[in-house]
Amino acid sequence: MAGDRDVPDAMKAIVCYGPGDYRLEALPVPKALGLGEVLIKVLAAGICAGDAKCYAGAPLFWGDESREAYCQPPITPGHEFVGEVVALGEGSGEKYGLELGDHCISEQIVPCWDCRYCKRGSFHMCMPHDIYGFHQKTPGAMAEYMKFPAGAINFKVPKSIPAWKAAFIEPLACSIHGVERGDIQFNHVVVVSGCGPLGLGMVAAARQKSPAKLIALDMFDWKLDIARKCGADLTFNPGKCNVVEEIQKLTDGYGCDVYIEVSGNPASVKQGLLMICKLGTFVEFSVFGRETTVDWTIIGDTKELNIRGGHCGPNCYPKAIDMIAKDQLPMEDIITHQFPLEDVVRGIDLVNKGTESIKVVLLP
Repeated sequence: MAGDRDVPDAMKAIVCYGPGDYRLEALPVPKALGLGEVLIKVLAAGICAGDAKCYAGAPLFWGDESREAYCQPPITPGHEFVGEVVALGEGSGEKYGLELGDHCISEQIVPCWDCRYCKRGSFHMCMPHDIYGFHQKTPGAMAEYMKFPAGAINFKVPKSIPAWKAAFIEPLACSIHGVERGDIQFNHVVVVSGCGPLGLGMVAAARQKSPAKLIALDMFDWKLDIARKCGADLTFNPGKCNVVEEIQKLTDGYGCDVYIEVSGNPASVKQGLLMICKLGTFVEFSVFGRETTVDWTIIGDTKELNIRGGHCGPNCYPKAIDMIAKDQLPMEDIITHQFPLEDVVRGIDLVNKGTESIKVVLLP
């Protein structure tokens, strides 16, 4: 194993024990690296809406009558991050093109490479589904150090990208994947509903698809201002106007061709189904805190819609790194807060509140 001589034996880390129970503790640094493993010193870690909803007790993470809990406490959260390579297991430097001192990132999911999804290339739907920060096999980045297991998908990150910006690579990769799921064409009217971190990334990514019209929706005007900086042609606040009527006016009554729902609000789902045109494509890329109920008839008998989910950011990390390196997003506006690791609950509360922040980043 290369490196690790200056790495301490213990580190500060956040440990999730259950909803609302996140603690700052001292843990051993994972220094014993096997074949293909990488140890990083975490430089920055973002707080995802999923992290915040896990803290709040969302059923996706803690289970309900129809599904098992996904989160496996006690576990260190965090799947949005960047770090400095401080140790390399045998063969990992050659495999990933990494050297000690490089900045790097790992895709949020560590595939098993053996299930049918991995074997056919859909590794982001891997059956064991070991995403950093939720499963015991993959502790996350809300700590001073973090290990990338063998089988992880790792990328070198240019040092020209500051760490607080590089922590946005993961959510931007998700945004790019969501846009790809929309199959946007030049003549399309595209609506992105929700201007949080993923929504703003989707506006920026969709802009590069050159649709006929790109529209952003959000309940906060200050977030819509940032959406315009990301490339939105028009913005509407659903709290101030009837957005379904506004989109119909813009499209001769047809509706939008692509609706990307990224707010996590049930009202946005119903709104999208009413707004979208016949044969349109509805992309859902959110974590919901509660169930959503709509008249399902509109999907089939009324409009024959294409309904597509979006999850993770497969094959999109290089593009995300390139977009941030080229300053194609207003990162100073998107990263609204930076806190030390000790203030994780303060950061989570900001994310769950949603009125004052967009992306909150921890700096261990």
